Amino acid sequence: MGSVGDTKDSRPVDKRNRPLHDLRISLTDRCNFRCTYCMPKDVFGPDFAFLPREELLTNPEIIRLAGLFVQCGVSKIRLTGGEPLLRSDLDPLIQSLSRMDGVEEIALTTNGSILTEERARRLKAAGLSRINVSLDALDDAVFQKMNDVHFPVQKVLAAIEAAKGARIAPVKVNMVVRRGWNEDQIVPMAEYFRGTGTILRFIEFMDVGNSNHWRYDEVVSAKEIVTTIGKVWPLEPVAPNYQGEVATRYRYVDGKGEIGVIASVTQAFCGDCTRARLSPEGKLFTCLFRDTGPDFRALLRQGSSDDDILDVIRQTWRMRDDKYSEQRSELAGRVHKVEMSHIGG
Repeated sequence: MGSVGDTKDSRPVDKRNRPLHDLRISLTDRCNFRCTYCMPKDVFGPDFAFLPREELLTNPEIIRLAGLFVQCGVSKIRLTGGEPLLRSDLDPLIQSLSRMDGVEEIALTTNGSILTEERARRLKAAGLSRINVSLDALDDAVFQKMNDVHFPVQKVLAAIEAAKGARIAPVKVNMVVRRGWNEDQIVPMAEYFRGTGTILRFIEFMDVGNSNHWRYDEVVSAKEIVTTIGKVWPLEPVAPNYQGEVATRYRYVDGKGEIGVIASVTQAFCGDCTRARLSPEGKLFTCLFRDTGPDFRALLRQGSSDDDILDVIRQTWRMRDDKYSEQRSELAGRVHKVEMSHIGG
């Protein structure tokens, strides 16, 4: 029997009456950055064992699974990593996903390091709807300290312009704010992107994974971020674009655009979370703070039927009761979580 609100059209809802609406697919666990809050070098060093290629889901496997998730209610698909642009077969994958009936949006999250003008045009032609580019500072020294591979700011800014030039819209820029590292970059980042049409989103430093040395006193709260910007350029709240939107929206009173703040730590939004996450090797995670899930690669490669796989998707979602961010204090130190670099943000 399904959850309250489950309907006969086989689109499941979980134990908290949340529908399945968004699917985030991590295409690889590899990344060419070593951001201190995600893939710190003391863990992800030269000897770290990433997944061998044969263990990654193939494009046909991803396409088949995505189609089944769409039958269960998914209409938005985000491609993540690791760094998804490291995957050489990305364009045909996007093309196939974008042509599925019921898919409204294909999005991509990238660090921008290898996003050229030509690559951006190809992604757009393949059917990419929108793109998020990670950038944690405008100051080159600060940014290079955070990405920890000496990658310069200017190349990421060029990638943002490449995406805009290819008419991928909207372009959003994600800035993780970590106290003691880059909180002095909040206002410079806001100033740079104000009035450009690019939406800047600030993300509280989260306790994702087990290796990023997270401490609560390094969290710069959403309230502090909004207050800091509002002292320079007044802001006013904006209604969400859709139910389950992760970012709280604010617009500049002078009409110079908007910002978003993702406050997983101080303002938990578990209550309307509609996202499922598929790992590079095909495991399903119903929360960013889970440690395991059903193995769809095994089901695919052992010859399971579509109906069998659909049953696993529906049953897994119907059993879902995740609300980690609401329970963070009581679960502290007791939960082993998948790394964000493996499952995507």
